[in-house]
Amino acid sequence: MEQDGFTRDEGRGRSARKRAAKQVEEHARRLTELSEADLRRLTLPAEIAAELNSARQTRGHSSKKRAVKHLAGLLRRDEACAAAVAEFLAGEDAGRYREAARFQSLEAWRDRLCARETSDEGLAELRRLCPELVDGAFERQVRAARNGDRSAARAVFRRLRDAGDRLVENGK
Repeated sequence: MEQDGFTRDEGRGRSARKRAAKQVEEHARRLTELSEADLRRLTLPAEIAAELNSARQTRGHSSKKRAVKHLAGLLRRDEACAAAVAEFLAGEDAGRYREAARFQSLEAWRDRLCARETSDEGLAELRRLCPELVDGAFERQVRAARNGDRSAARAVFRRLRDAGDRLVENGK
């Protein structure tokens, strides 16, 4: 749209461009914090990969910030790469969210089994959902945890965690 001799982008004001630039900069910062194993799953152009490696090796606060800004500038120039990075990081977030939800579900099971009021119902439901988990040794651990034995509560959690996928699939 041309108005008074000036050309203006429709729908992309200065504030929107700044927000988008800050988002790309945040993605660049998060890339520098990923583990080597996570980075191997992401394919980047050679120039961006080299700059990412350089930014990851930079130690000083100010110089690291400068390196991240430079990496963000390279990402902004390559929109396809920036979109791939955003998608990759969104997938990482979703995976962490799923793992945290799974962990919290297992903690809820442990708390339910170790509480005097809900232990018997919890064991009955656990027997129904995952019968191979509930054996004599597990019931003894639950009773000990119910009576305040913290090491037994940790052992109950470990057994729940080991059976966690079956437990989460079958019900809670």
